[in-house]
Amino acid sequence: QVQLVESGGGLVQAGGSLRLSCAASGPTFSTYTVGWFRQAPGKERTFVSAISWRGGYTYYADSVKGRFTLSKDNAKNTLYLQMNSLKPEDTAVYYCAADPRNRLANHPYSYDYWGQGTQVTVSS
Repeated sequence: QVQLVESGGGLVQAGGSLRLSCAASGPTFSTYTVGWFRQAPGKERTFVSAISWRGGYTYYADSVKGRFTLSKDNAKNTLYLQMNSLKPEDTAVYYCAADPRNRLANHPYSYDYWGQGTQVTVSS
C-alpha cells in the first residue's frame, strides 16, 4: 500500500514560484507513473503533470507547459513539482497520485493512490 504525502503549498503572488513535494512510503515508485492533479473550488479535479518513474517520460497539461517542471529523487522516493510564473488561475488544492500500472495517463481514475492534497493560492 503506497501512502503519499504532499507538502510545499502556500500563498504566493502572481508571477511567483512554489515547489511541491510528494513523498511516498511503502513500495518504491520505480515501476509507477506518479502525477499531480489539482482541484479548484466547485470544479473537477484536473490533470497537471505526470512522470513515468523508471523511464523518466513526462507529460504536462497545456495550461502549465513551460511553467511547471517535474523532478524526482529516487533515493527519497519523492516527486517534486516546480511551479514558476504562477497565475491566479493556478489556485487549487494540488494532489499527488500514483498509478502502479504505469500508464502515464491524464485522467484521475487511472490512479489508485492519492495524497491528502496541499493548498496553493496565487494572489493577483
